[in-house]
Amino acid sequence: MSNQQTEPDVNARLREFVDAIKTSDQYETYVDARERLDDDQEAQQLLQRYQQKQARLQRGGFDQDTMAELRELKERMDDDETISAYMQAEAALIDLLERTNDVISDRIGEEFARSMGGCC
Repeated sequence: MSNQQTEPDVNARLREFVDAIKTSDQYETYVDARERLDDDQEAQQLLQRYQQKQARLQRGGFDQDTMAELRELKERMDDDETISAYMQAEAALIDLLERTNDVISDRIGEEFARSMGGCC
C-alpha cells in the first residue's frame, strides 16, 4: 500500500488542521483581543501616533526628541490594558504557530515555513 495521499485527502486534513488552530484557546483569545483593540479608539490613536513617530524616525534618522516621544508612547502602550492584552494574545498565537511549524519540520525533515517561503 502506498503512503501517498490524494489531493482531496490532503485538503481534508488541512481543513482539520485549520479548524484545530481556529478552535485553540490561543486563536480565540487573539480574535477577542483583536476585536477589543479594533473597538478601542483611544488605543488605536495611541498605536497610530507610535507608528507615525517610528516612521518619522526612520525617514529622518536619529532624533533625540523623537526617540524620547517614542519611549513615552511605548510606556503608555505598555500600560494600556487593551494593547497589552492584544500583544500577549498575539505572542501566544505566534508561539503556537511556531511550535506547529516545528512539528511539521520534524516530520518532513527540513525547516517547513522557511523552505516554503513562509514567515515563521
